[in-house]
Amino acid sequence: MQRTQFGAMACSIARTLDVIGEPWSPLILRDVYAGTHRFEQLQRGLGMSRKVLAERLSWLVEQGVLTRREYSVRPLRHEYLLTDKGTELCDLLLVMVRWGDRWTAGEAGPPVLYRHHACSKISHVELRCSECEQPMRATDIDLLPGPGAQPGS
Repeated sequence: MQRTQFGAMACSIARTLDVIGEPWSPLILRDVYAGTHRFEQLQRGLGMSRKVLAERLSWLVEQGVLTRREYSVRPLRHEYLLTDKGTELCDLLLVMVRWGDRWTAGEAGPPVLYRHHACSKISHVELRCSECEQPMRATDIDLLPGPGAQPGS
């Protein structure tokens, strides 16, 4: 079955899903962000097939989210590192973590805690307006056509 391509849609959500919408991709990014960089480690930690992992890693490299770096010549081996684009995608994952911790963690609580470097406190991501720094939620905004909008949409 052919994967639906969302990249051509005039929608930032669809274009982002085109890059990381397949369920394994955010988990690969999570693990690379957490320090797992080698194929064998990723495969073992995620428990996914080697074929699917190889396809996902190739896609993420092709999209500029990860970079592949050789660490062994014999046998030839590579490790995967986040690019700036990939690191910024991890910011999106932190928003997903906040939602998951609130709505799916249950009585056990969050599986991972996040300590902020600047204040050394255990914290979570909060969305704020880039202009006034007030909290910004879906109910606090209006949607307006942007410069990349297609006519009639």
